[in-house]
Order: sequence, then structure tokens, then C-alpha cells
Amino acid sequence: MDVEILSRIQFAFTIAFHYIYPPLSIGLGLILVIMEGMYLRTGNRIYEQMTRFWIRIFALIFGIGVATGIIMEFEFGTNWATYSRYVGDIFGSALAAEGIFAFALESGFLGVLIFGWNRVGPKVHFFSALMVLLGSMFSAVWIVVANSWQQTPAGFHIVGEGMNARAEITDFWAMVFNPSSVDRLLHVWIGAFLAGAFLVLSVNAWYIRKKKFLEIAKPSFKIALAVAAVCSLAQLFMGHRSADGVAKNQPAKLAAFEGHYDSSARADMFLMGWVNQQTKEVTGVRIPGGLSFLIYGNSNTPVKGLDAFRVEDRPRQVNAIFQFYHLMVAIGMLLIGLSLYACWLWWKGKLFNKDWLMLVFAWSVLLPQVANQVGWFSAEMGRQPWVVYGLLRTSDALSKNVSANQVVFSLVLFTVVYITLLVLFLYLLNKKIKHGPVDYSKKEHIDEGSKRDNPMMDHIDENAPAGRKQAAGENPLPDLS
Repeated sequence: MDVEILSRIQFAFTIAFHYIYPPLSIGLGLILVIMEGMYLRTGNRIYEQMTRFWIRIFALIFGIGVATGIIMEFEFGTNWATYSRYVGDIFGSALAAEGIFAFALESGFLGVLIFGWNRVGPKVHFFSALMVLLGSMFSAVWIVVANSWQQTPAGFHIVGEGMNARAEITDFWAMVFNPSSVDRLLHVWIGAFLAGAFLVLSVNAWYIRKKKFLEIAKPSFKIALAVAAVCSLAQLFMGHRSADGVAKNQPAKLAAFEGHYDSSARADMFLMGWVNQQTKEVTGVRIPGGLSFLIYGNSNTPVKGLDAFRVEDRPRQVNAIFQFYHLMVAIGMLLIGLSLYACWLWWKGKLFNKDWLMLVFAWSVLLPQVANQVGWFSAEMGRQPWVVYGLLRTSDALSKNVSANQVVFSLVLFTVVYITLLVLFLYLLNKKIKHGPVDYSKKEHIDEGSKRDNPMMDHIDENAPAGRKQAAGENPLPDLS
């Protein structure tokens, strides 16, 4: 394989692995705000216990997410030097804003969130949870803005010529609110909320099946289910809006989504199928004129197809884009059906009576993750052969002095490191889930559980004066193991 394909594979691998964690942080941040808000409003310690438990999970996800995200910024310089020079003024400002306004906010208040129990007031602690959520959401803002500018460039001009050409910002807010940024940001946020909600649903469904921590698991499940139901329906609306934007701004990508070639024909909408790029035909289950109707409100209106573009200006892997896009849509519909069915059972008072449903929810954590991944794959592959749509080709964005062997070596190295991090993450996550939520208000937990989970407690003398032991018990450190 040549350097371009290898560099694309390397960047796709690193960003796909990293993208496991930020959506979980954003989604879990929302759940934490709801849980602690319920505790602040009701004073019920059940909500405190569930909040403490999920904060520990959040801290683990945040740490692994930071570690896996650093590599990508170096890859811009090592593998994509021409691209970095071309978009440095735009992309650099967005990344700087992400670090200054978002990451600093999230990481700063995360310390209060983890270590602030019994050290700050309840309202201050809740405020820290809210700031952590906003910080994680702001991180997504600037990353999505930068990526959306590549899809629909705005607010810039080109200076220089040839290899020295680069884009400079002329209107910062036009760059931020480029034609696709708002719709794509809302789409990403909702996908992240679903990822966090289904993580909580999965863990608590497992507890319910095992009949463990039921006093915590059942109310936690209901909170996450409410978020999942609202967000899955909202994602249907935002997905439609995003597709409308693609139809207007990137018609070649939309045509690839449905394998549509003939610009003089109406466009069918496929539920599933297979694209033959040689014959330019799609075999599968279709809704005749469905795409035409969604775009124009008329099932007979022709839609611009791939034949309207030069071969070198079309996406290359049409069938792969088609499959990724339809898998994302299928998972989205499945999440809607699963969430609404569970809500109906909740309304009937039978939510926790079906063991098979809890088993489905225990594995459902994978669905939003897969949908988020294939959604990004279809969006980025559909933009090809452009790295900046209509301005800079991917083949021209490469570093000129990087060899295929160097890319292969670094890809193998990154694979080993990332697999190690994944194993570590799953091990620690499993350990925390098995440990489960605990009641920090009970003395027996302080005497036994805290010593087990907090090495600092090992130094407390059992024969110490009561005041000393009480002070240690009133302010236990959270389990960060």
C-alpha cells in the first residue's frame, strides 16, 4: 500500500479508538448532573451513592480518553504536514480554543467532583458536576467546528500559491458557524448522550439480572432510560436535518450514502442493500422514491447522482460508505424501539419483570458506540477525495518525507499501545462494576470497605481515640482504583 492509504488507516485507527471515550464522558456527564441534581433536590442518599459510583467510572473514562487523544495532534505534523500548513490558521485556532476553554474547564472542576465530597458544599459540588459536563460539551464544540469547516469551508480566504497556499480566517464567527457545524454538533452531542445513557443502562441491567445493588440499580436504570428515550427520538430528527445539509452542501456524499448514480432519476431509499460499483446498481430492500421525498417532499423529483461528478471527484468506496451509513441508521431505529418498549413496560409497572430484556440492555452498550463509529466513517469517507471539501485533495495533504515503512512501523506500535490501554481500561472498568456502588454513610463500609479500597485507611489505628476514627470516617476518599 502507498503512503496515502497507510496514513489514512493510521489516522482512522487512532481517532476511532480515541472516539470510544469522549462520547462516554459527555453522556455520562449529563447522567451525573441529573443524579446529583436529584440528590440536591430530594436529599435521598440513594442518589448520592449512585453519583459517587458513576463519578469513579467517569474519572477512568476521562483519563484513558486524554491518553488516547494526544497522538492525533502529532499525526497532523508527522503524516499530514501539507494539510497542517494549509489549515493551520483555522484548525489551530479551534484546537487552541478547545484546550483553553473546554479541557481546562473540564479537568479543573473534575478534581472538585472527585475529591470534593464533604470538602465543599452540596451546591458547589453540583456546580462542579455541571461545569465538567459543559467542559466536555465545549470540547466537542471546537473539534466538530474544525471538522465541519473541512466539510463546508466558510469565513476564510486563500493566501499564497501552490505548495505554499494556506487558508486564513477572515470571519471567525462565519468559520465557527459554517453551514454544517450546528447540525453536526447537535448530532454528535445526542450520540454522546446515548452512549453515556446506554452505558448506565447496561451496568444496571447486569446488576438487576444478578439481583445486586437493586436499591441503586433500579432508579439508576430509570434515569438512564428516560435520557435514552428522549435522545433516541431527538437523534431521528437531527439525523434528518443533517442529511438535508449534506444534500445541499455535499451532494456527492449523499449520493454515496444511497448508492445513487443517475441524476435524471428519482432516488430510492434503501433499508439494506449492496452497491455494485462496476454496474452502478444497488440490490436490496428499498422504498421507491424515498430519498427524493425526504429531500424535496416529492417522491418523483430527481436527485443529483454520482454520475454528475467526475470520477476523480467522487467518493471511492461507495459500497463501504453505503454499508456504514445504513448500519448507523439501523442502530438508531433499534435504539428508538428498544427505549420506547422499555418505557412502555415502565408505564405498565413491568419494566424489571423480563429477564431477557435486561440481558438485551446489558449488551446494548455496544450499539451507540458502533453507531458513532460508523457514522464518522461514512461522513469522512464520503468527503473523499477531499480533505478540505473542494479545496485540498487528500493525496496532496500528505507529508512529503514520510515513507510507507515508517507509517507501518508507527501503526504497529500504536496498535500495541492502544490494545494495552483497552485491556487496562476493561480490567479497571470491570473491577469497578463488580465492586459496585456503596453507601458511604454506613460505618461498616468505612471500617471495612474504605480500608479495602483506600490504602491510606490502612494506617488508621483501630485503637485510636473515637474522635480520630470518626474524622476518618466522615471524609472517606473515593475509590479510584
